[in-house]
Amino acid sequence: MKSFIFFCALPLCLITNISSCWSQKRPATEKPNFILIVADDLGFGDLSMNGSKQIQTPHIDALAETGVNFTQAYVSSAVCAPSRAGFITGINQVEFGFNNNLANNQKGFDKAFLGLPIEQKTIPDLLKPLGYVSGLIGKWHLGYEQQFHPLKRGFDEFWGYTGGGHDYFTSNPNSKRGYKAQIQSNYKTPQKITYLTDDKGDECVSFIERHKDQPFFLLASFNAPHGPLQATEADLKLYAHIKDKRRRTYAAMVHRLDVNIGRIMARVKKQGLSKNTVVVFISDNGGPVYGNASINAPYRGKKGTLLEGGIHVPYIFNWPQNLPKGETYNAPVSSLDIAPTFLALAGGTVNPKKPFTGVNLMPFLLKKNKAKPHEELLWRFTVSASIREGNWKLIRLPDRLPMLFNLATDTSELNNIALKNIEKTKELLKKLGNWDVQLPHPLFLEGPEWRKNQVEQYDKTYPLKQPE
Repeated sequence: MKSFIFFCALPLCLITNISSCWSQKRPATEKPNFILIVADDLGFGDLSMNGSKQIQTPHIDALAETGVNFTQAYVSSAVCAPSRAGFITGINQVEFGFNNNLANNQKGFDKAFLGLPIEQKTIPDLLKPLGYVSGLIGKWHLGYEQQFHPLKRGFDEFWGYTGGGHDYFTSNPNSKRGYKAQIQSNYKTPQKITYLTDDKGDECVSFIERHKDQPFFLLASFNAPHGPLQATEADLKLYAHIKDKRRRTYAAMVHRLDVNIGRIMARVKKQGLSKNTVVVFISDNGGPVYGNASINAPYRGKKGTLLEGGIHVPYIFNWPQNLPKGETYNAPVSSLDIAPTFLALAGGTVNPKKPFTGVNLMPFLLKKNKAKPHEELLWRFTVSASIREGNWKLIRLPDRLPMLFNLATDTSELNNIALKNIEKTKELLKKLGNWDVQLPHPLFLEGPEWRKNQVEQYDKTYPLKQPE
């Protein structure tokens, strides 16, 4: 990959030219800036705003206290890559064949398609014609091959790695893939890693400073608290009261994520951009529970399942100048709504030939539209599928009868009432099936071991209460 060297460092003269091109002055009120902060494998119950008694997250809490907190918020998949393919396009990723997590290419598939399809427009693609500069700091996980690289998918700047995870303390300058892959950047020679969450915070702050005079979109793509479980000694001391070593390390990682979100928001304020910057916070899926000691309480399930614990996530819209402050929004919303909302706020229009699956949330948040953004939500992930309609939620798996839950009375999905409500079960199965059979063939597959692992997760016991 000859171009890899180019991504790692640029000559100073070229950096200067790029900076001058992006320093066009404009009134701060002309178009809103967008910052999308993504946590990775964060447990729903691991924020103090969601009831955690062990982990304090004051900066994330502050986003909710001055913004809108979605209590019925979902991502479009239960694992990292397809979830990200969904929110970066605004289209349910299974509608363009992104049905699995990214892994090694399986026999019979072409690795040229092992990533986000090149014909799919991303948020930065949509915003670029409207005068926006876009930057990705951190995790990509939407394809290794050059045609999938962030700099070819609308982003003007990239500091990070193309894989699904990374070591927090070190990288290997000779490694192109894996958890010690070399950090790539097209605007500077990447610094030596100190602690990766802090380094990402540094780059996010720098991006805001450099582009304060032009409308910008920043994807602050953290990998915390995704494994490996690694934290600084100082943060571990803060959580020394937690006896379980894995849980203690996880808590310290969430704390450091929260600190850097605070740094981002402080820099927005310092640059005088608070009134005109939309900040969205979300996790890409539920916590893995047994994988990183996360807790999704009160929801059952984990990353990789279509139970609430796998897809029901923290989700906040913060724009105090224009949105209600400290309100909760209780109708179901989706991560697929981010792209159409950003496009509408930027003054763009939807391409009728490629409509979004998601919707523009602003009319609903401003109470101009009193209907629900979604009458139903649909999921397809390898061998599992699910539909939520109102408070009814059905999950279909290959090794058992369908499961039906009423989320209004059974938040933790403990009581399968499919056989007691057979007509509703048939109705939802029909709707789910009619959607499912119209989906395209998957562009790639994970190994079969992951499918077996997936169905086994539905039979495990999960913590449904917060630890003291």
